Formats: sequence, C-alpha cells, structure tokens
Amino acid sequence: MRILKGFLTAACLAWFASSATAKDLPLIGLTYIVEHPAIDAVREGIIDGLKSAGYEDGKTAKIVIRSAQGNMATQAQIANEFSGLDLDISIAISTPSAQALKNSLKGKPLIFAAVTDPVGAGLVPSMAKPGGNVTGTSDQQPYPPILELIRKLAPGARKIGVIFNPGEANSVSQVESLKVAAKASQLEIVESPAAQSALVGDAARSLVGRTDAILLPTDSTVVSVVESVVTVGKTARLPVFACDTGSVERGALAALGFNYYEMGKLTAQMAGKVLKGMNPGEIPAQVPKSQDLYLNASSAKAMGVDVPAEIRAGAKKVIE
Repeated sequence: MRILKGFLTAACLAWFASSATAKDLPLIGLTYIVEHPAIDAVREGIIDGLKSAGYEDGKTAKIVIRSAQGNMATQAQIANEFSGLDLDISIAISTPSAQALKNSLKGKPLIFAAVTDPVGAGLVPSMAKPGGNVTGTSDQQPYPPILELIRKLAPGARKIGVIFNPGEANSVSQVESLKVAAKASQLEIVESPAAQSALVGDAARSLVGRTDAILLPTDSTVVSVVESVVTVGKTARLPVFACDTGSVERGALAALGFNYYEMGKLTAQMAGKVLKGMNPGEIPAQVPKSQDLYLNASSAKAMGVDVPAEIRAGAKKVIE
C-alpha cells in the first residue's frame, strides 16, 4: 500500500511538474486568411524561423494555428478566440487577418506578415517607426519592374487588366499604386473587381477583348483561385502575369516576386525579439529587398508569348 501510495504521489508530482512546464512555455497565436502557396510559404517560414530562434512547437513553445478558410466572419471569431487566450504574441499573415487581430487584441504584441500597405491598412503609422504594439513584414512591391517585364514579354500591351477584391484594403492600395506606375509607363489599368473567390473567373472573362494582358496583385481572394484566371488566359491567349512567384507554378506566365518563405523567417526573427522582451513598436516594419523572376514556359506558349532568351536566362526558376 505504501509502495502504491508512493507511486501515486510521484506520478502526481510529475503531472504537476509537466503541467507547470507546459504553462510556462511561450504561447504564440498564428492565423491567416486562407491557404494558398504564398501564404503557406510564409507560414512555414515563420514556424521554421521560430524554431531557429528557440521556439519550437510542443517543446519550447506552444503555437496555436488557425486558418479563416477565406471567411472574414471566421477570421473575426479567431481574433476573439486569440483575445481570450493569454498569448505572449500573435502573428497574422495577410492584411485582413492583421486588421482583425489588431481590433481584438487591444495592446497585446502583434506581428504581421505579407501585408502590402501596413500604413494604409491602419496597422502602423509609419514603417520606420511603427510605435505601439505592432510591427511586421510587408510585400509592397515596386511596380515599375513588373510593368517593364510585361512590356518586354507582351510588347503590344497597352491595357492591363487587374483583378482584385474591393473589400480588401491591401488590394485597393495596390490598384491605386499600379495606376500611378502605369501612367508613368504610358499604360492603362482596367479594373475588374471580384468580392469573393467564386467570382474571380467571371472577372477574368470580363477582361477578354478589353485588355492586352492581366496582372494579378497579391490579393488572397484572387491568388487562392489563380487557376481560374489561367484557364481564361490560355483560352483567350491573354497573357496572365502575377506579383507572387507561387502563382507562376500554378500557371501564370511570369512574376517578379518575393521569396515568401524567407519573408516568413524574417517575420519570425521579429517575433523572437519581442518574445525576448523588445517592444514591437521599436522594430521597423520591413520589406524584403530582393525579388525573383519566375517563368512558366508552357503557359507562355499557350498564351501566345515568345520569351526572349535573355529573359529566360535571368529567371530564378523556369517551369516547363
């Protein structure tokens, strides 16, 4: 009986010790609006980056991961869930996710990732000096290079169709920036809004006969169903360009885009600094410096585009 009692006492102590250890682990919330290759790459980069910084899920940290599955109501529910947890830090991938968390967390540390216009989205007052409790990484691209790429691959292009979700601040900001860059390049942007992913194919078809090429911004609604736009491009022989390299692997003709996995690792580095006691507002929000050129040779052929040898040679990756 004494042996059994001793065994139970030891087991209980071990359980309490284990529970205390689990409770003492940093608790990290990670959420994103929808699954698609760019967001998936950011997520994996964040998880790997956190591990490198000493925060491995289940061992040295607890990471609560939630996807909104493209639904803003679900994203709001996730934000409310996170606000009820005693999180040490939250990480949000995409503009809608970051905005939802900022509105719910009320002063808790928040790191965003892949937000195109953090200032315009109301997340930070300044990239250089975020202040408050929010900072992160942005995929705000310089648009003149991608417009120049379109000129080289589709020399006759004058009107560029842009499909975007008008309900996403990130996307509206991109379209406005594209208009400015296009005007300087003597190109015209033709808008084709799609408020939900089910409408993206129709938005693409509406551009046939009205535009000379399509350019897809880093809009989660659009990128999640990029194949529907590629199908239209191939059928109408209308070149489809993208601002994320993952879309090229899914059929877009070409893209100048960031390495989203590396962006995730950069985001994790920021999170690591905050977990070690640094104020998020003291960490400048960052945009990765380098961009990669991806080409899809089979899509180029289907869309009626001849890729010059020098452009092909300069590509980081060519999908045959």
